[in-house]
Amino acid sequence: MAPRCSNTVFAVFNVVTLLLGAAVLAAGIYASAPHRGAATDCDRFLRTPAIVLGVAIMVASLAGLVGACCRASALLWIYLFLTGLLILAALCFAGFAFAVTNASAGQAVSGRGFREYRLGDYSSWLRRTVEDGRNWGRIRSCLVEAKVCRSLQSNRTLDEFVNANLSPVQSGCCKPPTACNFAYQNETYWTKPPGYVSGADPDCDAWSNEQSELCYGCQSCKAGVLGNLKNSWKKIAFVNAAFVVLLVVVYGFGCCALRNNRRHKYSLVGK
Repeated sequence: MAPRCSNTVFAVFNVVTLLLGAAVLAAGIYASAPHRGAATDCDRFLRTPAIVLGVAIMVASLAGLVGACCRASALLWIYLFLTGLLILAALCFAGFAFAVTNASAGQAVSGRGFREYRLGDYSSWLRRTVEDGRNWGRIRSCLVEAKVCRSLQSNRTLDEFVNANLSPVQSGCCKPPTACNFAYQNETYWTKPPGYVSGADPDCDAWSNEQSELCYGCQSCKAGVLGNLKNSWKKIAFVNAAFVVLLVVVYGFGCCALRNNRRHKYSLVGK
């Protein structure tokens, strides 16, 4: 009874993950559906990983489900191999994320409630990633499409704005750096002071009051994106830890299912 129970639990889990994989795959396909019009760089940036992940989950789940229900040991070996790779990948991701984000929490600015971010404070790998023109074009497309700066437009006074708790992306992409000393008109509209001399800070020159431009071409914006990435990866680290534990448990059920298949085979031979 116990062997059959472990196979049943294992099969039920794989049904759930199969449905999850189908949902991820459907989301990736929907992102490129013709009725949504021309796909943006942001759509293409998110679509491919979603489709690949969805297909991978479905293939592994089907192997585990058929292997457990039909007592196909070869499929269970494939399932255990893929699950082992996932456990290894999750552990490698945890180590990699810690290594590349274990720096920079932003620079405190006197008299400001928000922090400002510098690209040089991050690892060389992260800097190269966002400084690559193709990568940044996709990220910038996502920022513009998500309208990350529009949420700031609430007609606050300067005192209210400087004491606001801005996210790293909002601090880096939606306003000029504080060192530029631009005059505040509203949250995303700043004017250059009389006698302004260009060249002191490239980000000051890159600032534009065009709402589709703002500071999306600034180094501070790239640093802000990395600041948001670091915060996100910290949260993902907890999810990743739970994911690894779950995978280890499921790997154990898979080993039990494989052992049960062998016992069933030997019992048939004995008869």
